[in-house]
Amino acid sequence: MEKSSNNSSSHVLIFPFPAQGHVNSMLKLAELLSLSGLTITFLNTQHSQECLARFTDIKARFLKYPGFRFVTVPDSLPIDSGNVAKVLDALKLESKPVIEKLLIESNPRINCFIVDGILGFVTDLASELAIPIIYFRTISACAFWSYFCIPDMIEAGELPIKGEEEMDRLITKVPGMETFLRKRDLPSFCRANGMTEPTFYMIMNETQQTTRAQALIMNTFEDLESPILSQIRNHCPKTYTIGPLHELLKSIKIRSTNKQELHQSSNSLWEVDRTCIAWLDNQPSQSVIYVSFGSFANLTLDQLIEFWHGLINSNRRFLWVIRPSSVTDKEGIVVEKFPEELQEGCKENGYIVKWAPQEEVLAHKAIGGFLTHSGWNSTLESIVAGVPMICWPYFADQQTNSRFVSEVWKLGLDMKDVCNRKVVEKMVNDLMVNKREEFVRSAARMAELARKSISEGGSSFCNLNRLIEDIRLMSVQTHHNSQEDNKTSF
Repeated sequence: MEKSSNNSSSHVLIFPFPAQGHVNSMLKLAELLSLSGLTITFLNTQHSQECLARFTDIKARFLKYPGFRFVTVPDSLPIDSGNVAKVLDALKLESKPVIEKLLIESNPRINCFIVDGILGFVTDLASELAIPIIYFRTISACAFWSYFCIPDMIEAGELPIKGEEEMDRLITKVPGMETFLRKRDLPSFCRANGMTEPTFYMIMNETQQTTRAQALIMNTFEDLESPILSQIRNHCPKTYTIGPLHELLKSIKIRSTNKQELHQSSNSLWEVDRTCIAWLDNQPSQSVIYVSFGSFANLTLDQLIEFWHGLINSNRRFLWVIRPSSVTDKEGIVVEKFPEELQEGCKENGYIVKWAPQEEVLAHKAIGGFLTHSGWNSTLESIVAGVPMICWPYFADQQTNSRFVSEVWKLGLDMKDVCNRKVVEKMVNDLMVNKREEFVRSAARMAELARKSISEGGSSFCNLNRLIEDIRLMSVQTHHNSQEDNKTSF
């Protein structure tokens, strides 16, 4: 990826939704664009920026990129408030004046706006100022496509779902998925209770706005989701697949410095506990199942107990991430102290941390499987590492991701809508022992395709270069338009 000799007018504003998975992937994009010589302004909420400054090397890492700057907006509601629609409404109120000021007054002028695909409220503003806008959807292509087809499902009577007896019926109105996508596998917002929430309509409406953007960026790769991407391109012809972003960034950094980086940088909004790496160092190869349900999912104490007994009864080693305040009782009150039997049961085969350096953990030789919530970053990181998965999706896109992991890509098992110790025990043993060979074979093949995509000449590598060149062309055009406007104003 070569730097252009004329980047002075290429200034990009990047704005993520304030959640761990969104900030993480869009920061990786920001660094890739910075490595190419583009000038970047990254807009964060105050809380996200403070967490990054406290728990990562974010300031030192981006200081080396000339012109890079962070700008913050006041915090609205925390993402873990549980109501995405309210978070978006508050974010819109707080951020819109800041964005308008940046788009009008920034020097050098901002001439490309890359915005998280669920923050479409900025599209009208960018359009009024004749600034090209590119959407970045941080979810999988398959989940995005299922969101996009929601109006067709409603029109055909496939939504709303009328009861549990319908959950395993096939969906016919998501082209490319007719033979395997069940109502159970639709994004969680499509379930009966979810469809009455403002979040459902917000997600549906924001997704439909995607066609207004000049282009769409997706953190995926062609060999993984090609059939679905061809469907998306019928509506969004200029779709750039540049994933897996974390691996693409790593490979380009190594090429640019001609050496392996001495440490792995983090974009974590949580404090990482690295003692788990020392524990993994002492475990046999591929003997440990890594358990993490991401930055948003909460478990009830009953669910925690079922997972716990399933893991203990499997007799497999496990590394488990349990975030603070992520377990509640039946009344929704946070459980601060777990039962004694759970604390004792971990001592022989398990290790628990509050947050882990996940990319590093998944790449560790001791890891043999991943019990995951099927968030898209986690899924891609597992694919790159060649680690088979047990999927227990929590919400949003994760239900669709887990179906693709099990039925399409054959990379693991889908445990959605089940939380039972016997099922956990069986699936852990199937993944780690009984069916291991077939899963490892599929995972190794997909990991190789992922590496191929980000290598020089690979699809994601080439698409990133096309994206950068298109941003530069947009910059030239907006600069020309600005000059014409100035001429006509006299």
